[in-house]
Amino acid sequence: MNKVYENIKKLVTYGLNTGLIEKEDEVFTINRILEILGLDEYEDADVKDADDLEAILKVLLDFACEKGIIEDNVVARDLFDTRLMSAMVPRPSYVIAKFNELYKEDPKKATDYYYKLSQDTDYIRRYRIKRDMKWIAPTEYGDLDITINLSKPEKDPKAIAAAKLVKQSGYPKCMLCKENEGYAGRMNHPARQNHRIIPITINDSNWRFQYSPYVYYNEHCIVFNGEHVPMKVEKNTFRKLFDFVKLFPHYFVGSNADLPIVGGSILTHDHFQGGHYQFAMASAPIEKTFSMKGYDDVEAGIVKWPMSVIRLRGKDDQRIIDLAANILAVWRGYSDDACGIFAETDGEPHNTITPIARMVGDTFELDLVLRNNITTEEHPLGVFHPHAELHHIKKENIGLIEVMGLAVLPARLKGEMERLKESMLLGKDLRADEELSKHADWVDEFSKKYDTINKDNIDKIVQDEIGIVFAKVLEHAGVYKRDEAGQAGFMRFIDAVNNQ
Repeated sequence: MNKVYENIKKLVTYGLNTGLIEKEDEVFTINRILEILGLDEYEDADVKDADDLEAILKVLLDFACEKGIIEDNVVARDLFDTRLMSAMVPRPSYVIAKFNELYKEDPKKATDYYYKLSQDTDYIRRYRIKRDMKWIAPTEYGDLDITINLSKPEKDPKAIAAAKLVKQSGYPKCMLCKENEGYAGRMNHPARQNHRIIPITINDSNWRFQYSPYVYYNEHCIVFNGEHVPMKVEKNTFRKLFDFVKLFPHYFVGSNADLPIVGGSILTHDHFQGGHYQFAMASAPIEKTFSMKGYDDVEAGIVKWPMSVIRLRGKDDQRIIDLAANILAVWRGYSDDACGIFAETDGEPHNTITPIARMVGDTFELDLVLRNNITTEEHPLGVFHPHAELHHIKKENIGLIEVMGLAVLPARLKGEMERLKESMLLGKDLRADEELSKHADWVDEFSKKYDTINKDNIDKIVQDEIGIVFAKVLEHAGVYKRDEAGQAGFMRFIDAVNNQ
């Protein structure tokens, strides 16, 4: 038991060191943790190192498993360590008051506090995020961000079986609902006792602000409607986006599209994603400018990007909103047979927009990414979706994060790429390998570009080539291709907006 007592003290010391609790809270917090662990005795311990939160929690989780308090599986352990952390998390009223107090000084001070809190409470599990593989890949469109996501734990068979036995619940209605705050969770829904949410007002309506537990980029936040209502991209969407960046001018914010396939997100709850990060798309220049009828005060142009992006810039956000609404309205009903774009088939709508807003100094900037989710027999997952020849790297939907230039690639690639590199160096036949055969054509193609591939350069070569594949993924998702015919089609749409 000495080891358990020692790690209880370490956990409380971690809380003191991070500022989650004060010295006056120490005994109270120890007793809270004892209660959670089913203990009624405690012996104080002298501890020095209390920085490794993962190791501290592991000792207490192992004890809970040994005593039969919880089942020994990934989900049960995650539910229980969140319960342990809840002993040190301030009440929502305190967090909101502290945030608002700091916001009066500087919005960045407020978000810095809230982001640190979200990490210190283990809502954002720093030690898991560190496992993600990340690198920068140079392409003709700039440096794209590549990540292989390893921070989401894969459910083991015992957890999957246990989840099937849990009664389905309508509370909370989804992962984004405000009712998640403080929720204990269950085998088919994550625990959120260490989760705190900030209320905000945008477009004169009640919304909420939080961080993603799987931060794909710096200060990856989620902005969501206080009510469980479906996503919808409309004129008010642009107003909400600009209201948010007015509140937090150091953040960008964007919305996933509101149709399946191109949505790439939870469509049942209206929400945005933002953060304190400069994506490659934001840095991409306008390569062709044009004027929009009646909006001479708004700069407009096509962005040099693999997807089809219109950028609007100006000092008056309402003027940008009005123009964006016109563009959206025309796009919803726009078809161009020559480019394979159809607004609807058999009554099913296909056209929508992924919008992203930001402040650049005192100038408002809005990127409108044209999306279409039509499918065909040749491309059953989507015409403007990664085509089959790229599925060995990326098959999943292209949502907001990918649109902006960050590839979120499946965890399977970590092992596959390690085996692939080893096989290449040994000269093995990739086609004879069941797991690696899907990569064989790709390797044959890119290998011709290099005079020598050896152990010194193979890591960088494979990383760069994955980046090139991701650029092609985005090109496939672009409704107007980068060739002469595609760009002519793009300008036909701009003319259609001007001639409405």
